[in-house]
Formats: sequence, C-alpha cells, structure tokens
Amino acid sequence: MKILYICSARFDYLQDLTYGGLVKVLGKHNVIDYPWNPKFNLPIKNYPKNLGYKSISFRFPVMNNFKEIDLVILASAKKDALESYIKILPLIKNKPIIFLDGGDLPEIGGDFYRHHCRSLYEETINQRPFDIILKREYIPSLYNSHSNVFPFPFSFPYNISLPPVAESLKTYDVSFWGQQHPQIRTDALKRLAGKYDCDQNGTTLDQNFKTYKRKGLFYLKEISRCKIVLNFRGLGWDTMRYWEVPAAGSFMISQAPQILIPNNFESGKHLVWCSDSLDDLIDLIDYYIARPSEREQMALNAREHLLKYHLNTARASTLIEIVQRIL
Repeated sequence: MKILYICSARFDYLQDLTYGGLVKVLGKHNVIDYPWNPKFNLPIKNYPKNLGYKSISFRFPVMNNFKEIDLVILASAKKDALESYIKILPLIKNKPIIFLDGGDLPEIGGDFYRHHCRSLYEETINQRPFDIILKREYIPSLYNSHSNVFPFPFSFPYNISLPPVAESLKTYDVSFWGQQHPQIRTDALKRLAGKYDCDQNGTTLDQNFKTYKRKGLFYLKEISRCKIVLNFRGLGWDTMRYWEVPAAGSFMISQAPQILIPNNFESGKHLVWCSDSLDDLIDLIDYYIARPSEREQMALNAREHLLKYHLNTARASTLIEIVQRIL
C-alpha cells in the first residue's frame, strides 16, 4: 500500500503519531508526506513536537505523479493541510480518501470551523466526500449510525521506551502538570492546593506552555517518578497524558473519557475513574496513596495493555485493517 499523506506543517498529535506508526508498518517509501514536512524528516523538534520523526530524509514528492498512490489521507483538520489537499484534489479524485480528524471538537471537521475555514471545507467535501473518516473525538451518540466513521484516538509512540520506576524511587506523591482550562482542571487544582506535595511539585494554578519546568523527554521521566498522576479533559476528551502515564508506568486517576476508545483501559484494573464533579477525588487519592501495591499493580496492567493495544503502530494497523475491510 502506497499512501499520499497530506499534512499540516504545524504539529498535530494525531497526524504525527499516525504518520510515525504507518512508516514503521509500511516503510518510509510507502508513506509520502505532502507537502514535505521538515518535522517528519529532520531532527529539529523535541518531544512531543517530533512524534512523526523517524530518520533524516530529503526526498520530495513529485506533485503531478500520483499514479502509484493507492490511498490518500488528509491527515489534519488544520487550514494549511486543507489548502494543500484542495490544490491536488483534481488529480486524486479517483483515489480512496481518508480524513484523519484529530481536532478537539466532536463535529466532523469541527476544527476547520474553529480555524475560520468553514466555507473552504464545505466546498471541498461537496466536490469529493471522504470515503472513510477516522475521528479522535468520537461521540457514540453522534456517529454510531455512520458506517464510514470510526473511532481513532491518540496513542503512544512505539519508539520511546520508558522503563518503570520502582516504588522506592518515586519522589512525587500526586501530580497534575498542565494548563488549567477547561473549568474541571481549575476546580481540581483548587481542591489540591495545600495537599500532599502538590504545592512543592508544581501542581498549581497558572501553568502554561511557556512556564512548564518539565518539557520533552524529561517530562516523561518525571511522570514516571509520580506515585499518582491525575488526568482531566482539555479542549477535547482525548489527551496525550492519558497515554503517557501508562507508558511511563505510573498509576492514574482520570476523568472518564466520554468518547469511544476501542480496547480502553478499565477502571479498577488499569486505572481509576473519578467523577466529573470531583467529589470523590480527594478520597480516591487518600485511598491509593496509602496502598502502593494496589496502584503499582494497576500501573503495570495499564502499561502492558498500552503496549498491546495503544502504540501508534497498533493505530496504523487499525487504519490499514479498516481500509482493507471497507474499500
């Protein structure tokens, strides 16, 4: 299978993770990024903005030669990817086309509306509807009746290894290192103020990308040193933290995602759900902070589950299976 992968120059978690997985499964020569994406081909970014990078490459695709292409993927719900797609749409109309919608909004193509290119998007799908839509924020009540829309959440890169840290070496009790929007994050951080070691480890209000003390792979290593990591939705339900914590071998208390995640983690086996009201959050933390063997076993279960079902290579295999079954 040879894929034309129409991408955004901006970092996009789902786009980048899926590209990395497809390259591993199919080989770099069979996944042609268009336009040529420096972040996929040059070591110029650090985690998590390098999720698609695999090896140095200076191969540029030929714009007018798509005869050997078997499949086209519009890989991002960002304006520049849509504009690139429109330019070559007359040349690829006879090819099967997938839309990889990694946007935060539940509506298909909702992020195109958010990025002020609604009319451009609607004009495009009127010209050529997508054959398959892979939706990160897949709300069952919206899409269960759509035969060509499939859940496709984030994952974790297969090529990042994070050996679990022994309980005796975990130095942080409870952490949530992230921005405080939407409101549930602000509410959680207020409840945690002055408790455990939150004030000391940076689990506080007024965090943002510019002030993060833990970045890149160092952030992942620090996550692995936490006894309990908390997770709450961002603009979308799916967060990278939801996959990073199991990968790092730490125990997670999370708000339950309201999107469909095939082979999702199970509460009480891999992690623990807290209520959306957060009324049980402190009780859950108190319970598990005092029971290291229980949370360490669940963290181990979650890591094994992630390695089996939720690496980006598994997502790539799912994409290929859907294509072979539907098209």
